[in-house]
Amino acid sequence: MLRSGITLSVVGLAEELGVSDETIRRELRVLEEQGVVHREHGGARLAAPTLEGPLHQRMEENSEAKLRIARAAAEFVSDGDILFIDSGTTSCYIARQLVDRRSLTIITNSLCVASDLGGINNNRLFLASGEMDYEYRAFSDATAQEFVSGFTPHLSILSVGGISLDTGLSDFHPGEAAMSRIAYATSQKVLLGADSSKFGRHGLMRTAQPTDVDVLVTEKELDAEFAQAFSHAEIVVA
Repeated sequence: MLRSGITLSVVGLAEELGVSDETIRRELRVLEEQGVVHREHGGARLAAPTLEGPLHQRMEENSEAKLRIARAAAEFVSDGDILFIDSGTTSCYIARQLVDRRSLTIITNSLCVASDLGGINNNRLFLASGEMDYEYRAFSDATAQEFVSGFTPHLSILSVGGISLDTGLSDFHPGEAAMSRIAYATSQKVLLGADSSKFGRHGLMRTAQPTDVDVLVTEKELDAEFAQAFSHAEIVVA
């Protein structure tokens, strides 16, 4: 009912659904805590989704944290590894820390990653193609997804739009979310690079659960609840 985009009253919702006003208020409080709705006097409306900007803008956000994460994440990559690296900004930072590795096989949908790691140090590069998303500087349509799904990397290096205790890992771009799901399904091991701003944030498309992550690299100690959610994984605080 809220997806209509208009503000709905508590009284009207209660009458429509045949429950008490207090039941509606309670459920709206839960939805507000999850970031789904914005409560107003006597009612509620859907919260405006948080959207990501173009790549060049996002590369400047939390840049110091991303650089720290990238340096720590690079330690998990050895010469000769087969890697999938997605098109997130943290992944771009990580790719730049791998320019001294040799004989890597890199699968990516990111022009940024391809530019940094292709044609050097005896690397092999497989770039997914299709229709380019100019804001992301990446390929993530059905053609690109089919290409990437044919590989079985030793390690996937992934970024994320948001990490929620309720909904798990999520992204803002449907194609990028699909790319992440493919990587989680086909990789022997997944390293997730996520700065502290991603925790408690909701994306639009679910990609995975915390239990699907093998290595989590971040720049701040996790709150107790998030530490518990990732307790199975190797957690590195850069």
